Amino acid sequence: MTIRPFIVGVALFALVSGAALASDAVSTSNGLTAAGGPLAIHGYDAVSYFESDAPQRGLAEFSTKHGGAVYRFASRANLRQFVRNPSKYAPRFGGFCAYGVSVGKKFDGDPLVYKVVDGVLYFNLNPEIKKTWLEDVPGNIAKAKKNWPEIRDKAASSL
Repeated sequence: MTIRPFIVGVALFALVSGAALASDAVSTSNGLTAAGGPLAIHGYDAVSYFESDAPQRGLAEFSTKHGGAVYRFASRANLRQFVRNPSKYAPRFGGFCAYGVSVGKKFDGDPLVYKVVDGVLYFNLNPEIKKTWLEDVPGNIAKAKKNWPEIRDKAASSL
């Protein structure tokens, strides 16, 4: 038995853990992608929320890195649109639950529980939280905008 595999495993764990903490301004799936960063929006195509009837899964071949995370797209055309104007398509609050941010927390946003408001994409944790968020969308967005600068770079586990 050799110690080399153990050392490599520890090094990889440290790399992945560090990457997850470094990207805590963006809600990401665990692990690094071939494009060199953790996966944003659970692999869904950010442009598809605006251009399709329903969100579409992105493909690894149509990927780009933005904000420390890798975004995937269903087509080269969607990838190009995103690259031209990522702030138009990237989910607000780094893809974290908009209601969670409004109460000073960072919960993973579910890419299938979303709403586009005034041309901005927002995710929620689950359908029940979305119901609560929808009770006062403008108020919750205002609270979240106020909280986001303070919690943006903090680890979700510290909030």
